[in-house]
Amino acid sequence: MGYWLAKFLFLGPFLRLLWRPWVEGREHIPDDRPAILASNHLSFCDSFFMPVLMPRKVTFLAKAEYFTTPGIKGYFSRMFFSVVGQVPIDRSDSDASRAALNTAVRVLTTGTNNLLGIYPEGTRSPDGRLYRGKTGVARMALESGAVVIPCAMVNTEIIQPAGRLLPKLRPRPGVRLGKPLDFSRYEGMAGDRYVERSITDEIMYELMQISGQEYVDQYAASVKRAKGKDTAFGSRERALVEREKADRMPGARAS
Repeated sequence: MGYWLAKFLFLGPFLRLLWRPWVEGREHIPDDRPAILASNHLSFCDSFFMPVLMPRKVTFLAKAEYFTTPGIKGYFSRMFFSVVGQVPIDRSDSDASRAALNTAVRVLTTGTNNLLGIYPEGTRSPDGRLYRGKTGVARMALESGAVVIPCAMVNTEIIQPAGRLLPKLRPRPGVRLGKPLDFSRYEGMAGDRYVERSITDEIMYELMQISGQEYVDQYAASVKRAKGKDTAFGSRERALVEREKADRMPGARAS
């Protein structure tokens, strides 16, 4: 109930009136099966504009910091994500992360029209480029059987760059959706790191195509640490505990 009240009464009309967001490819969202919206991540406001433009409810795997950050920014962040029923992830605990993955799979498998939003890069881009995806999105797709829809946010990094509390009114933000990616050919192979890396690279390649972003074959969190930057919304990025293997430029579809 809180989601629909926010979308159609309290927040959605306000966002549409002031920013006039646009969407391309909404027809790619299936009506009869769950789907994962795998999006690039340019700005904090991505999590506001994208759901407003979707025809179905979008549930995000939100960072735990969005629920625990102190101050006025933390208050509004916590209020918004709590009201719309988003799922927090405690990224400092591997067991909690696994619990969040299980929750995501339940979200996708408890109905036929559920949408799960996720940012495969794991954090916001530090410079507007597209960074290597983490394989959690592949595991979710394999365990749930959901299709993956590449989702490119447009202009949001200009509207609300890192460190800016209030977004600018221009340019108009947009969402560009790609065709659904079906990985049913890998059924039963969840947990195979090479398969999951191949799937993730295919998703990132399609996302690169529709977003027009330059691809960087590094994790965004590693780049932020190397620059000594903390651009997360009111929080410090935790240390990267492991590097994924089979690193490569996502230049081809998985076979």
